[in-house]
Order: sequence, then C-alpha cells, then structure tokens
Amino acid sequence: MKTVALFVGLVVAAMAATAQDTPQEIARKDLPKLAECSVCKAKGTPMGMEKPAAGLMYKGTAYYLCSNKEIAEFKKDPEAFVPPVLPRPMPAFRLNDESGKLWDAEAMKGKLILVDWWATWCKPCVAMMPMVHKLREEFAGKGFEVLSVSIDEKRGDLDKFLRAHQFANPVLHDTAKIWSAWSIRAIPALFLVKDGRIVAQWTGKQSEQSLRTAMEANLGN
Repeated sequence: MKTVALFVGLVVAAMAATAQDTPQEIARKDLPKLAECSVCKAKGTPMGMEKPAAGLMYKGTAYYLCSNKEIAEFKKDPEAFVPPVLPRPMPAFRLNDESGKLWDAEAMKGKLILVDWWATWCKPCVAMMPMVHKLREEFAGKGFEVLSVSIDEKRGDLDKFLRAHQFANPVLHDTAKIWSAWSIRAIPALFLVKDGRIVAQWTGKQSEQSLRTAMEANLGN
C-alpha cells in the first residue's frame, strides 16, 4: 500500500509541475484594476498602466495582457516573455564585419561588448545611434566596443544606409539569422556582453542613462 501511495503521490506531483508550465487563466474578478502588459513591455513598447484584458499564471508568476492579440502571443510562446536570467551564457555568434574581421566569442574576449541589433527601417534604432556612438567614443579606451548588427533582408538597403551614415564601430550584416538564436522578437534589441556572458539587455528605445549605468557597473570589474 505504501508503494502505491508513493506512486500516486509522484504522479500527482508530476501533474502539478506540468500544469505550472502551462499558462493558466486568472479569474477576471482577481485581475487588478491597472497593470502593465507583459508582452508590450517585453517588446520594448510599453503602454504604461492600463486595464488588463486578461491575466495568466505561468511558473508561479502573474502576467497581464492588454488585448486578445497579446494573450494569444503569450500562450504561443510564454518563455519569450519571462524576465531574462542575468548573467547567462551568450548564444552562438559568428559574423564578419564590413572590414572582413570575424567577430565571435574569441574576438570578444577581454572587452565589454554592446551588441546592437537594428535595421535601416527601424526608426527607434536609428534614433538611438547618436547616443550609442557617443557612449562608444567615451568608453572605447576602457575596453568597450559596439557591434552594430543589421538584420536587413536586402543588402542594398544596408549599403545605401552606410553610404549616408558613418560608423566608427564595426557594422555586421546578419545574413545567417543569428538573431533567432538570441530570441530577438523586436528591435532595437541590445545585449551587453562580458566574458562570454550577457550581463544586461534591453528591448525598445532606451535612455542614455540606462545603458551608461550598466556599462559603468561592468567596466573594469
């Protein structure tokens, strides 16, 4: 009997663990009056506090969504909206810049690297460039570098942009869709990498101070 009871207990525990890995609806009566949409926030387009359309429990954490579109998106891939673990190992990265230099984990050793994923059609990406270039110029002497990684599908679009805009830092064209391995779902997406590990990351247009704070915390450590 003890063996049967133990088996039943293990089955129940396994079922509970499985349930926790599946988004569960939060009853409407238990929804807060105002909340920030977890999907919009993860995409870097937060709309601030608003009345949630629904709430979902996932792995013990409540996530609130602002519309049916966001609800469906969260249910399809909930892991995409779980706060990132920091620091964590950097995904595979191997791309040549415009000069032909190969950038991979080995080339990044001994530097603090801001990997900036962007595209010529992304207005927030372009708007952030002067600020990113300013930070690079300020901290380059301390082992800081910026890799501007374009995800443009058409090489001609990137060439046209580069003819009109000068970059002091390396520019790379992600023709291998490495962005997918980095779980990027919206740009601008920026990752601060040190010793092969992601120590900070941002999605959407950011302030200079948010990047500067993270950089200063990791330079020279």
